[in-house]
Amino acid sequence: MTRLAHDHYCREIARQTKQLRTVVTSGADLSGTVPTTPDWSLEQLVRHVGGALRWAALMVRTGAEEQVPEERVPGFGGPEVRGDPGALDAWLAECGELTVGALRDAGPDARVWSWAGVCDAGFWARRMTHELIVHRADAALAAGLPFEVAPDAAADAIDEWLEIVEWAQQTLPEDTVHELRGPRRTIHLHATDAEAGTDAEWLIELAEDGFSWRRGHEKATVALRGPLTSVLLAFYRRLPLDAPRVGVTGEREVLEQWLQRATFG
Repeated sequence: MTRLAHDHYCREIARQTKQLRTVVTSGADLSGTVPTTPDWSLEQLVRHVGGALRWAALMVRTGAEEQVPEERVPGFGGPEVRGDPGALDAWLAECGELTVGALRDAGPDARVWSWAGVCDAGFWARRMTHELIVHRADAALAAGLPFEVAPDAAADAIDEWLEIVEWAQQTLPEDTVHELRGPRRTIHLHATDAEAGTDAEWLIELAEDGFSWRRGHEKATVALRGPLTSVLLAFYRRLPLDAPRVGVTGEREVLEQWLQRATFG
């Protein structure tokens, strides 16, 4: 699918960083466990996101031809003091500014290493946008705060995830996505809110030779329906399939198998 415009991603990174900062400064318990990423506290989650932003910014700014080790990224780990929302907020703000600045200066076509074989700055603009969106959802859910995302960014996040799983299928022979091969089954994702537009539907086809996908409406083996933000979160395993704002019809186990095995990243 077509990416969003490069500057759109840059604006979204700035927006998502600002919204994540509001979670940091909301009074939420930074030491509390994040239910959707239970190995992390809220502070660890935020430090992960900020470090990823700084890592991507450095690679884009230097036109890296290979992966840069984390220890070579200035400020990667975040502020020395722990449990200080003010220090964490200031550091995260700088992380976002560094990333947006590097991406805008480079432009989408600048050559930069990536793990997915798409070696340009545009890849990192898109990847960091959706890294922020999904982890902001983690943070908001942990803090008990509302979460919404613009329809175009949410739809692109689903596209990107499907493309990542597709890349894993083509590139990683041991990835669990290969366990989905078998008789033909289909999964339909259907956003029901008018704001999402008529194009916010996806058809995933599982078959003997692997999986494929496309945007579109078609009767399927199983369907996941709901507002686009909720469909996104359920598809990224951030909401349970029995959550109030989503509905599953058809052979639920097919969708559950997908969620268990299409897990690259």
